Amino acid sequence: MTTSKHNSTNVNNSTGKRVVYSEFGNFDNSAALERALPEIPPSQQNIRIQASRKGRKGKTVTVITGFQEKPETLAGLLKQLKTQCGAGGTIKDNEIEIQGEHGPKLLEILTKLGYKAKISGG
Repeated sequence: MTTSKHNSTNVNNSTGKRVVYSEFGNFDNSAALERALPEIPPSQQNIRIQASRKGRKGKTVTVITGFQEKPETLAGLLKQLKTQCGAGGTIKDNEIEIQGEHGPKLLEILTKLGYKAKISGG
């Protein structure tokens, strides 16, 4: 006859999530784990605009990288760029992707907004 020495404790914290093991107490420290991004002025950011087809089944997407902004600021900028280009787009890993090839148009828009932008790639 085998006996199980497995002790399972179900501890519920204030958010109702099940905690299996906690060495340093039962508290929610998600606010401490959030990454703080400094709000840098647009004139000090180096933005790169590049057309890409990798992993998109041959569809061209204009990728804008180099942003050091908060997600809320990027979401507002994305909406503005999508409406001025007349295309869809998304934010992935602090990069803005606009559907289609809109490099020169995005360069003009971003420089009017005060960003230091360049078109990179061939």
